[in-house]
Amino acid sequence: MVIKTAEFTMSNSDVAKCPKNQIPEYAFIGRSNVGKSSLINMLTNHKNLAKTSRRPGKTQLINHFLINKEWFLVDLPGYGYARVSKTAKKKFQRFITDYFEQRQQLVSAFVLVDIRHEPQKIDLEFMEYLGISQIPFSIIFTKSDKLKPQVIERNVSAYCEELLKTWEELPNYFITSSSKTIGRDEVLEFIDATNAEIEKLR
Repeated sequence: MVIKTAEFTMSNSDVAKCPKNQIPEYAFIGRSNVGKSSLINMLTNHKNLAKTSRRPGKTQLINHFLINKEWFLVDLPGYGYARVSKTAKKKFQRFITDYFEQRQQLVSAFVLVDIRHEPQKIDLEFMEYLGISQIPFSIIFTKSDKLKPQVIERNVSAYCEELLKTWEELPNYFITSSSKTIGRDEVLEFIDATNAEIEKLR
């Protein structure tokens, strides 16, 4: 897939106010500081489409970006914020779950995981929530440029072993690096192929 256009459409915290059309949506979510904004900018080939910040928890709204006028990339707030109040966390949690449970246009989620770390309870619990809610998702391992190839292989293998303790089969996953543009083609090809399947069913 060649990204020709990537346009910011809207931000809000009310799922009812999200775009009304039936354009397919792909939602990106992960823990704070996992590199989500950098990944979105890398995928769309736009340096500042999603706002990056050294302060975790920068994304605090549902952000819709229209890609090639064909599908929406949805940038969701992270979970496990570092510097927001308990009240804010509850509000974010509510509209995140509202989005996943009410948004019929959602085709698939991408759960971002820092490849450098061992499986984190909060990530595993969120994936379990998606599974119970029957929401398709893929894992995107970020920051692979920080590790040597053999360490990447070892970490991914360990992560898969942990998932298989509770999952009958592994979710789809991608290994990426925003600074080295690793994994960009694979993620976009997955979205392109999924969109093609959707078109066949219409």
